[in-house]
Amino acid sequence: MNAVLGKLKKRPQFLKVSVSGEKWITPGFILQMCVRENIDNNPNTDEIIRIGYLVSKKVGCAVARNRVKRRLQAAVTKVFSSCARPGRDYVLIGRRNAYNRPFKSLLSDMKWALKNLDAQLDNPKY
Repeated sequence: MNAVLGKLKKRPQFLKVSVSGEKWITPGFILQMCVRENIDNNPNTDEIIRIGYLVSKKVGCAVARNRVKRRLQAAVTKVFSSCARPGRDYVLIGRRNAYNRPFKSLLSDMKWALKNLDAQLDNPKY
């Protein structure tokens, strides 16, 4: 399955994902997810996976933040098209450890996080 990757651009979109409460924490990043409702009744929007990136100043200077963001974007292009489900919004929050973490570890963490978020959604706690 090859889904189309889109971007989250506006603050309310990021807030909606963070309020959903579905997240998985790894050493390099935090992955948050929410299932998107079909607001405009456009069937094409159900095939899109939207992704947003956050890297705070706690990670480091601008150079470090940009490197973390680029590494997360590269990992997303390799993993998300085959592992993520369409019709969902994701927010990746970069952590300081993502700067030096081996890229293969980032990829395996991302696959693991997607798998566990899907399991959380399929088997709710309550």
